[in-house]
Amino acid sequence: MITILGAGGAIGNELVKLLAERKQPCRLVGRTLREIPGAAEAFSADLTDRDQTIRAVAGASIAILLVGLKYDHKVWQEQWPRVMRNAIEACKRAGAKLIFFDNVYLYGKVGGPMTEDTPFNPCSKKGEVRAKIATTLINEWQAGGLTGMIARSADFYGPDTLNGVPNVLVFEPFSKHRSASWLVNDAVPHSCTYTPDAARGLVQLADSASAWNQTWHLPTAPDPLTGRQFITLAANEFGVAPRYRVLSRLMIRLAGWFNPLVAENYEMLYQFDSPYLFSASKFAREFGFAGTPYADGIRTTAASFKHDARGA
Repeated sequence: MITILGAGGAIGNELVKLLAERKQPCRLVGRTLREIPGAAEAFSADLTDRDQTIRAVAGASIAILLVGLKYDHKVWQEQWPRVMRNAIEACKRAGAKLIFFDNVYLYGKVGGPMTEDTPFNPCSKKGEVRAKIATTLINEWQAGGLTGMIARSADFYGPDTLNGVPNVLVFEPFSKHRSASWLVNDAVPHSCTYTPDAARGLVQLADSASAWNQTWHLPTAPDPLTGRQFITLAANEFGVAPRYRVLSRLMIRLAGWFNPLVAENYEMLYQFDSPYLFSASKFAREFGFAGTPYADGIRTTAASFKHDARGA
């Protein structure tokens, strides 16, 4: 049994599809759940509660931590350490392995490609939280407390990916015949992970006996596009002109006065003002898969938005 802690998001839904194809039983765990075809079980639990987390993981061989907490640094500071401690304790009791699906916030601003060996140097409050909880898990597996793994992705995009930055700023507006947007600087390359690739990578890593007790970057196509290039390819798929605007720091600062979610994104803008290069070469060497080319991922993602628009 594979237990998905924090089911219902884009990565979790892709994982369920892959596991169902392999006839691998999986249990979905979340505060509120809807039925997802292919899942063997659904379990309602608050992962900030230790006992509920222990019950949710009981009987599993692998737990994959995919939780998406409210995008608020105060919530993260309070709840993420508790969620990580509870997941670790639950896996210890169940004798299960733990995979933590992480992002790159803990690296901070990096001059060059981000790799698994990039030191933790967060320059944001949310990055500090990520560094703390990743260190907690690493310390556990180094001490022999459990078998674990960290799998990181860049900003992601793909079909049915509601919160992915490119989906919100580019695909959704184009699907509604509106202008797209990009953050801060459209002239620098910005790596993006295609969500089906992230799910595929998680399954491959979970299956590999030699992959455990390590950090991995999930498959992400090399040679990332600039914001301008990404938008142009997406516009071609929708058959529209590549109209867009670049949202400056000042614009986002002002909008943040009225929208707390926009305000929380302000401290992360360093990821867009200079090259954001995510290297998954370690995964490519080990598994022979470098990630779906951007042109193909953009084509499939645009098709999913066009399909949804027709349905609406």
